[in-house]
Amino acid sequence: MKPKPEKVKTYKEKNKKKSLIDYRWVTVITMLAFLISLCFSIISETVIPNVQILFSIILVLCVVLIGVLFDMIGVAITVADVKVFHAMAAKRIKGSKLAIKLIQNAPKVSSMCNDVIGDICGIISGSGGAAISTILALQLGIKAIFPSLLITALIASLTIGGKALGKSIAVAKANFIIEKFAKVLTIFTK
Repeated sequence: MKPKPEKVKTYKEKNKKKSLIDYRWVTVITMLAFLISLCFSIISETVIPNVQILFSIILVLCVVLIGVLFDMIGVAITVADVKVFHAMAAKRIKGSKLAIKLIQNAPKVSSMCNDVIGDICGIISGSGGAAISTILALQLGIKAIFPSLLITALIASLTIGGKALGKSIAVAKANFIIEKFAKVLTIFTK
């Protein structure tokens, strides 16, 4: 038997490439990042300077915690095993179908959690820390640089340490995390 000759591709077929960039997704994620950042910034800039220092610190710690939590979800979504959720969907367990959709769209979900929410929380916690350091400097009558350095280092270490811990947990407990995340999301979806 003779091997079949290869089909000669035309110039158009050779140069027709599937776009590697999803411009629609990039546009949506950019606009979403802007809106989320705007909302967080408004809260941060209006609430933190106008409340007691203890509440401001708690608010900044909550923002850091949200960033760590969503970073953990973003990692877990890339590691989760879709077969587990198919089995759960067969048993009609709440949230399993949504978990399958999340895992099937892991790059987008991970980008949303890690890059959009996680990074915005990092920026907002930094600006909140700057506001707290200014308030502390005024209340204590010292130069703003000392509380600013201390608070910046503290926020950075809590964020980095929290994300390192969160990533370890996310890899070890990915399916559990995505199951719980999907169940929470089902409250907000049909």
